[in-house]
Amino acid sequence: MGSVVPTAKLAARFAGPQQGETTTHRRDSSMNHAIASLSWPEVSARRMERSSLSAPSPQAGSAEIVSALCGAHAQVLSAAELAVALRIEGATRSDVRTDLWDRRQVVKTYGPRGTVHLLTTADLPMWIGAFSSIPQSPSPFPKDVRMTEDQTEQVVAAIGKSLESAELTIDELTDAVVEATGPWAGDLVMEAFQGKWPRWRQAMTLAAHRGVLCFAPNRGRKVTYTNPLRYLSGISPLDGPTAQARLVQKYLHAYGPATPQNFAQWLNAPRGWAGNLFRSLAGEIQEVDFEGTTAWINAGDTTAPADTPRGLRLLPYFDAYVVAAQPRSLLYPGRAAERALTPSGQAGNYPVLMVDGTVAGVWHQRRSGRRIHVTVEPLKPLSAAQLAELDEQVERVATVLEGKPELTIGTVSVGGHA
Repeated sequence: MGSVVPTAKLAARFAGPQQGETTTHRRDSSMNHAIASLSWPEVSARRMERSSLSAPSPQAGSAEIVSALCGAHAQVLSAAELAVALRIEGATRSDVRTDLWDRRQVVKTYGPRGTVHLLTTADLPMWIGAFSSIPQSPSPFPKDVRMTEDQTEQVVAAIGKSLESAELTIDELTDAVVEATGPWAGDLVMEAFQGKWPRWRQAMTLAAHRGVLCFAPNRGRKVTYTNPLRYLSGISPLDGPTAQARLVQKYLHAYGPATPQNFAQWLNAPRGWAGNLFRSLAGEIQEVDFEGTTAWINAGDTTAPADTPRGLRLLPYFDAYVVAAQPRSLLYPGRAAERALTPSGQAGNYPVLMVDGTVAGVWHQRRSGRRIHVTVEPLKPLSAAQLAELDEQVERVATVLEGKPELTIGTVSVGGHA
């Protein structure tokens, strides 16, 4: 292809460095004990390996990848399908869809930050237990729009009951909730894209976080919802403290070293709460020196691959890796921060080109029938070997999306959904 013209432990435990792995330490004189020290190349290599970005996994399925990523952002479902399938050797979007809609190993629901995510069915007891016990932010709605605490509980209960054996469109669910609670729930008071939504819809994210609402397969072009407890075979959500501890440890395994502030930002949770949670896990997590900053990893998890990150990757819109991995100053060096982050510093709004573990450009894809038109904008000229690898990556993207690739190297002038 041408490249210039259009073409069920809480955490993994490590006894010590394994073959091909390294670990370093520095001495903390104030506490008189050695503190592990991890550099950015080591951390980048750890994270990429654990996110199946060093190389696609030859044996993992969608559920294993989604679990390892701590969820895949799915506001644009095609981007989530691409993010997951790229990490699995030989997979396509159809494989992800099968695991989501047919096998029910993956669930589409409201996840971290209240945004739509793919989560695994097996992890739902943890997610529900954690979300249900995280302090809630104040309602963003005006007083005459928001619901009382009692009304909110009525709505959540009505949602769960209405969906426990059904797949309903939003209009059908509105009718069921209003019938169960009262006409106040159907008042058209919420500002929406084209008109107003009924009052009860402000509780949809809460209902998902309580584990009584998730997405079901579309009915034609209409979105439908159901109750994910249908897929849990009677398994109860974990209690709050256990669920929170497990979530911290899954997050640190994937994206550590990290600070409580990083964790809070990733979840959109209170920073004070996150700080207290990390302190409560003393003995389960440990401090390390990460490029001169104190951060946390799972206790004993100090090893890193011996080799620094190598290779070129195309990651789609809101890929979990570029959203969760911190600090962004190291992941998005120099011009990458200007080109691939929003003015406020938000990550994920642009699909990114990664070279040797850091963001090194942006890209965009557009479908036309079977053709997948990919435009890549590197921030620095690519070598002949990197151009060849880019060809391979574009081929892989097109294979996942079940189309034929066409690559252009040039300026990406529009934000694109991958």
